[in-house]
Amino acid sequence: MKIIPLSEGSFTIDKSKLFVPFDASKDELQQRPVGSLLVEVQPFVVITSEDVLLLDTGLGFKTPEGRSQLHQNLIDNGINPSEITKVLMTHLHKDHAGGVSNPDLTSGQLSFSQAKYYVQRKEFEFAFEKGFPSYIPEELEALRNAPQVVWLDGNGVIDGYIKYEITAAHSPWHQVFWIVDGGEKVFLGGDDAPQLQQMRSRFVAKYDYDGKKCMELRQEWWKQGEAEKWTFLFYHDVQNPVYRF
Repeated sequence: MKIIPLSEGSFTIDKSKLFVPFDASKDELQQRPVGSLLVEVQPFVVITSEDVLLLDTGLGFKTPEGRSQLHQNLIDNGINPSEITKVLMTHLHKDHAGGVSNPDLTSGQLSFSQAKYYVQRKEFEFAFEKGFPSYIPEELEALRNAPQVVWLDGNGVIDGYIKYEITAAHSPWHQVFWIVDGGEKVFLGGDDAPQLQQMRSRFVAKYDYDGKKCMELRQEWWKQGEAEKWTFLFYHDVQNPVYRF
């Protein structure tokens, strides 16, 4: 499998849940509000023998020229956005689902009209129940009646080689994915397992729905991943988006 991180940049985030751009060459973390976390935002493309998969959709920001940043990042990596065949969503928080729909919200169109979107139905319902600032419902509305959305209910397998499982750890209906192709296993833990350093420590985050469960799952996945030689994808890791045993 070919894996391409689509970095949208580094950001700090605090209790306001606003993503503020961070430039390591000139910005200092200590000058940001107390408790600010430094994170990368990076969807992934995974090219398998059957599909061109997009894993989560980033913040949904535009370039200075007005183009979708996600689309531009794909083009910069030699991929036409129309080539995406499946969009796998771990959850619908705004930094993972901002690029679900066309940046021109009045169009009511999904960003990848030719692709199938795989979304947990209860996560979608919860997004509208919970709302801002964690979720931006108007960005998600295009999913509601789109014919290419595949609504998932619980755990399962897509096309025989993509396994998905609800963890209810970072958020109540958060799901993770295993992609098995050509003898390789790729794992995306979303915000249950967002950074490499968290896999190696007993860390309970206050921002998780069930921080203790997140920690326990990370330890379990790390042990299993080492034994089975998984490739881990870390959505929020500034230095290590991809880690292979």
